[in-house]
Amino acid sequence: MSAAEVDAYLSGVPEPQRSTLEVMRARLQAELPQAEEVISYGVPAFAVGGRAVAGYSAAKKHCSYLPMSGSVLSGMADALGGYEWSKGALRFPVDEPLPPELIAALVTARLAELSG
Repeated sequence: MSAAEVDAYLSGVPEPQRSTLEVMRARLQAELPQAEEVISYGVPAFAVGGRAVAGYSAAKKHCSYLPMSGSVLSGMADALGGYEWSKGALRFPVDEPLPPELIAALVTARLAELSG
C-alpha cells in the first residue's frame, strides 16, 4: 500500500469532497510525519508501526474522519461539538474540513490508545 494508492482513491472522489479530503490528508501528514500512508478497510489511512491511526473517506452528503478505534470518539464526546458521530466515524460537511486543533486532538488520543 502506498501514497500512490491514496492518490488513486482521491482521484475518484468528486468535488467538493476531494478538496476537503486533500485538506484532511495534509493536516494528518502534518500531525503524523512519521506515518505511512495506506489503504485500510478500503479507505485512505495513516499507519504508525503497522497500526492504523486515522483514516478518512467521502460519501455523497458528508466526509468522515475514521479514528480506527471504537473508543476514541466516545472518549472525546465533549470536544466533538455539533458534529454527527458514531463510535467508528466522525461526519463533517463535504465542503468544510475539520479544524486542525480537532484533528490534532483525535490523533493524540489514538496514539495514546496505541501506546497504552
